[in-house]
Amino acid sequence: MRTLARPEEIHRLLNEVKRHSGQNASLCIQCGKCSAGCPIAPEMDLLPSQVLQLLQTGGEEKVLNSHTIWLCAGCQTCSTRCPENIDIALIMDTLRKISLDRGISPAEKDVGLFNRIFLETVKYSGRLYEFGMVMGFNVFSKQLFKDALMAPLMFAKGKIHLIPHLSPKSLLEMISIYRRSRRFLPSDKEAGS
Repeated sequence: MRTLARPEEIHRLLNEVKRHSGQNASLCIQCGKCSAGCPIAPEMDLLPSQVLQLLQTGGEEKVLNSHTIWLCAGCQTCSTRCPENIDIALIMDTLRKISLDRGISPAEKDVGLFNRIFLETVKYSGRLYEFGMVMGFNVFSKQLFKDALMAPLMFAKGKIHLIPHLSPKSLLEMISIYRRSRRFLPSDKEAGS
Protein backbone atom coordinates (compact mmCIF):
# COMPACT_ATOMS: atom_id res chain seq x y z
CA MET A 1 0.00 0.00 0.00
CA ARG A 2 1.44 3.34 -1.06
CA THR A 3 1.26 6.28 1.33
CA LEU A 4 0.89 9.86 0.23
CA ALA A 5 3.80 12.22 0.77
CA ARG A 6 3.30 14.82 3.45
CA PRO A 7 3.08 18.48 2.31
CA GLU A 8 6.34 19.38 4.06
CA GLU A 9 8.14 16.67 2.05
CA ILE A 10 6.59 17.84 -1.22
CA HIS A 11 7.54 21.46 -0.57
CA ARG A 12 11.00 20.87 0.92
CA LEU A 13 12.91 22.20 -2.12
CA LEU A 14 10.35 24.98 -2.69
CA ASN A 15 10.92 26.19 0.88
CA GLU A 16 14.69 25.86 0.57
CA VAL A 17 14.69 27.96 -2.61
CA LYS A 18 12.54 30.58 -0.88
CA ARG A 19 14.86 30.65 2.13
CA HIS A 20 18.04 31.08 0.03
CA SER A 21 16.73 33.39 -2.71
CA GLY A 22 13.77 35.17 -1.17
CA GLN A 23 11.72 34.11 -4.22
CA ASN A 24 8.36 32.37 -3.81
CA ALA A 25 7.97 29.95 -6.73
CA SER A 26 4.50 29.01 -5.48
CA LEU A 27 3.28 32.37 -6.84
CA CYS A 28 3.80 31.08 -10.40
CA ILE A 29 0.50 31.00 -12.31
CA GLN A 30 1.92 28.91 -15.19
CA CYS A 31 1.32 31.59 -17.83
CA GLY A 32 4.37 30.37 -19.78
CA LYS A 33 5.79 33.83 -20.51
CA CYS A 34 9.14 32.82 -19.00
CA SER A 35 9.43 29.81 -21.28
CA ALA A 36 8.19 31.66 -24.36
CA GLY A 37 10.85 34.35 -23.98
CA CYS A 38 13.79 32.18 -22.95
CA PRO A 39 16.52 32.22 -25.64
CA ILE A 40 17.96 28.94 -24.30
CA ALA A 41 14.60 27.09 -24.07
CA PRO A 42 15.18 24.94 -27.20
CA GLU A 43 18.27 23.44 -25.50
CA MET A 44 16.59 22.77 -22.13
CA ASP A 45 15.16 19.47 -20.97
CA LEU A 46 12.68 21.35 -18.74
CA LEU A 47 11.25 24.74 -19.61
CA PRO A 48 11.49 27.43 -16.89
CA SER A 49 7.73 27.15 -16.27
CA GLN A 50 8.13 23.38 -15.82
CA VAL A 51 10.88 23.93 -13.25
CA LEU A 52 8.55 26.17 -11.26
CA GLN A 53 5.72 23.66 -11.59
CA LEU A 54 7.96 20.85 -10.34
CA LEU A 55 9.00 23.03 -7.39
CA GLN A 56 5.30 23.47 -6.57
CA THR A 57 4.47 19.77 -6.89
CA GLY A 58 7.51 18.13 -5.33
CA GLY A 59 9.61 17.17 -8.35
CA GLU A 60 12.81 17.78 -6.40
CA GLU A 61 14.95 15.04 -7.94
CA LYS A 62 13.96 15.90 -11.51
CA VAL A 63 14.72 19.60 -11.00
CA LEU A 64 18.09 19.15 -9.30
CA ASN A 65 19.25 16.62 -11.91
CA SER A 66 18.04 18.63 -14.90
CA HIS A 67 20.19 20.19 -17.59
CA THR A 68 18.01 23.30 -17.46
CA ILE A 69 19.42 24.73 -14.23
CA TRP A 70 22.93 24.51 -15.70
CA LEU A 71 22.02 25.85 -19.14
CA CYS A 72 20.24 28.95 -17.84
CA ALA A 73 22.23 31.96 -19.03
CA GLY A 74 20.92 34.24 -16.28
CA CYS A 75 19.87 36.78 -18.93
CA GLN A 76 16.85 37.85 -16.84
CA THR A 77 14.39 37.60 -19.77
CA CYS A 78 12.18 35.22 -17.78
CA SER A 79 12.31 37.41 -14.68
CA THR A 80 11.46 40.53 -16.68
CA ARG A 81 8.48 38.87 -18.38
CA CYS A 82 7.00 37.31 -15.22
CA PRO A 83 3.65 38.96 -14.33
CA GLU A 84 4.09 37.79 -10.72
CA ASN A 85 7.54 39.45 -10.45
CA ILE A 86 9.29 36.17 -9.66
CA ASP A 87 13.04 36.37 -10.27
CA ILE A 88 13.24 33.05 -12.09
CA ALA A 89 16.89 33.55 -13.05
CA LEU A 90 17.73 33.89 -9.35
CA ILE A 91 15.77 30.69 -8.65
CA MET A 92 17.85 28.87 -11.30
CA ASP A 93 21.04 30.17 -9.71
CA THR A 94 19.80 29.06 -6.29
CA LEU A 95 18.95 25.60 -7.64
CA ARG A 96 22.51 25.24 -8.97
CA LYS A 97 23.89 26.15 -5.54
CA ILE A 98 21.54 23.72 -3.76
CA SER A 99 22.48 21.00 -6.24
CA LEU A 100 26.20 21.51 -5.57
CA ASP A 101 25.62 21.69 -1.80
CA ARG A 102 23.91 18.29 -1.98
CA GLY A 103 26.81 16.79 -3.93
CA ILE A 104 24.87 16.40 -7.19
CA SER A 105 27.17 16.63 -10.19
CA PRO A 106 26.14 19.16 -12.83
CA ALA A 107 24.14 17.59 -15.65
CA GLU A 108 26.18 19.71 -18.06
CA LYS A 109 29.71 18.40 -17.57
CA ASP A 110 31.65 21.41 -18.90
CA VAL A 111 29.83 24.13 -16.93
CA GLY A 112 32.31 24.11 -14.05
CA LEU A 113 35.26 24.13 -16.43
CA PHE A 114 33.80 27.06 -18.41
CA ASN A 115 33.13 29.06 -15.23
CA ARG A 116 36.64 28.46 -13.90
CA ILE A 117 38.33 29.45 -17.17
CA PHE A 118 36.10 32.54 -17.52
CA LEU A 119 36.97 33.71 -13.98
CA GLU A 120 40.68 33.00 -14.41
CA THR A 121 40.74 34.95 -17.68
CA VAL A 122 39.11 37.96 -16.02
CA LYS A 123 41.39 37.63 -13.01
CA TYR A 124 44.59 37.72 -15.05
CA SER A 125 43.65 40.30 -17.69
CA GLY A 126 41.30 42.56 -15.77
CA ARG A 127 38.50 41.89 -18.26
CA LEU A 128 37.22 39.12 -20.47
CA TYR A 129 39.89 37.98 -22.94
CA GLU A 130 37.74 36.06 -25.43
CA PHE A 131 40.52 34.36 -27.41
CA GLY A 132 42.26 33.17 -24.24
CA MET A 133 39.00 31.91 -22.78
CA VAL A 134 38.00 30.03 -25.94
CA MET A 135 41.45 28.47 -26.33
CA GLY A 136 41.62 27.52 -22.65
CA PHE A 137 38.17 25.96 -22.76
CA ASN A 138 38.92 24.04 -25.97
CA VAL A 139 42.21 22.70 -24.60
CA PHE A 140 40.85 21.61 -21.22
CA SER A 141 37.62 20.18 -22.67
CA LYS A 142 39.75 18.23 -25.20
CA GLN A 143 38.08 19.90 -28.21
CA LEU A 144 41.14 21.72 -29.51
CA PHE A 145 39.80 22.55 -32.97
CA LYS A 146 36.21 23.28 -31.99
CA ASP A 147 35.05 26.50 -33.70
CA ALA A 148 38.45 26.81 -35.43
CA LEU A 149 36.84 27.77 -38.74
CA MET A 150 35.10 30.72 -37.09
CA ALA A 151 38.34 32.28 -35.79
CA PRO A 152 39.55 33.92 -39.05
CA LEU A 153 36.18 35.60 -39.59
CA MET A 154 36.06 36.83 -35.99
CA PHE A 155 39.62 38.19 -36.24
CA ALA A 156 38.77 39.93 -39.53
CA LYS A 157 35.70 41.59 -38.00
CA GLY A 158 37.65 42.65 -34.90
CA LYS A 159 35.48 40.53 -32.58
CA ILE A 160 38.46 38.80 -30.95
CA HIS A 161 42.09 39.77 -30.53
CA LEU A 162 45.23 37.64 -30.13
CA ILE A 163 46.61 39.86 -27.37
CA PRO A 164 44.43 40.99 -24.47
CA HIS A 165 43.95 44.68 -23.77
CA LEU A 166 45.62 45.18 -20.42
CA SER A 167 45.12 48.25 -18.33
CA PRO A 168 47.19 48.28 -15.12
CA LYS A 169 44.45 50.20 -13.33
CA SER A 170 41.66 47.79 -14.36
CA LEU A 171 43.90 44.81 -13.62
CA LEU A 172 44.59 46.04 -10.07
CA GLU A 173 40.91 46.77 -9.55
CA MET A 174 39.98 43.29 -10.78
CA ILE A 175 42.53 41.60 -8.52
CA SER A 176 41.08 43.52 -5.57
CA ILE A 177 37.50 42.57 -6.50
CA TYR A 178 38.51 38.96 -7.08
CA ARG A 179 40.18 38.71 -3.66
CA ARG A 180 37.17 40.21 -1.90
CA SER A 181 34.70 37.98 -3.75
CA ARG A 182 36.74 34.77 -3.50
CA ARG A 183 34.94 33.74 -0.33
CA PHE A 184 31.64 33.74 -2.28
CA LEU A 185 32.90 31.66 -5.22
CA PRO A 186 32.62 27.87 -5.26
CA SER A 187 35.80 25.94 -4.66
CA ASP A 188 37.36 24.15 -7.63
CA LYS A 189 35.80 20.93 -6.36
CA GLU A 190 32.33 22.52 -6.16
CA ALA A 191 32.74 24.11 -9.58
CA GLY A 192 33.03 20.68 -11.18
CA SER A 193 36.77 20.68 -11.83
